[in-house]
Amino acid sequence: MVRVISDNAKISAKKPLSFFAQWVEDVYCVFGRDPAAHSVWEILLTYSGVHAVLMYRISHRLWKANWKLTARLLSAITKLFTSVEIHPGATIGRRLFIDHALGVVIGETTEIGNDVTLYHGVTLGGTTWNKEKRHPTLGNNVLVGSGAKILGAITLGNNVRVGANSVVVKDVPPCCTVVGIPGRVIQSKGTQIQGRHGIDLDHHLIPDPVGKAIACLIERIDELESRQMGGKVTAEESCDACEAEAVCVPRKESPVKLAVRA
Repeated sequence: MVRVISDNAKISAKKPLSFFAQWVEDVYCVFGRDPAAHSVWEILLTYSGVHAVLMYRISHRLWKANWKLTARLLSAITKLFTSVEIHPGATIGRRLFIDHALGVVIGETTEIGNDVTLYHGVTLGGTTWNKEKRHPTLGNNVLVGSGAKILGAITLGNNVRVGANSVVVKDVPPCCTVVGIPGRVIQSKGTQIQGRHGIDLDHHLIPDPVGKAIACLIERIDELESRQMGGKVTAEESCDACEAEAVCVPRKESPVKLAVRA
């Protein structure tokens, strides 16, 4: 008897969600990722990102049923009202949340896992005109910051974070952070980058490798200059302020006399 129940549980777990159940998940996942959400009615009436995802669910079913023109028309109408363009041919998992939802583009061959969060200005675009897999694949629990561009048939593993305005053109292994242009992968070994609910919104904790490298170079230059002058800095060469207008004051040079030949 126990074995029969367990077998039935496995079958029901593999059974895909109904259309209405997907809609319910798309709405209620907002409460876990946006503290500004107070009620279901507020989400249904004011969240354009949720509107775009709900309409995508319809257009995607039409696309799979070979009603491609109708699916594209519904997608175009949704774009007019939400400023979010999701191609009906894209494959999107459960509980996608598009926060602020302005200028988001998701291409035709894009594949998105479960519990993914996108912010405004995100582009999941292609890099070829060939009719093939040309858009990215995002794993589960991926968070993409505002203005980020993920281009090409690349794969982002589970639990990946993409910093704001980054441009990612290469594969990213799971549990990593990507920042910069082009995107640089930062391994987060021994660091928990996901909360207990699978979502990490601590954007201010994303490291800045470029800024760190510049700081190291400035420190190295100061050390070399100090060695060159024997560790002493004269009062004339010291700076009390670090403002751009006051640091490098041009010195008065003696006039240059030009010799004119007769």
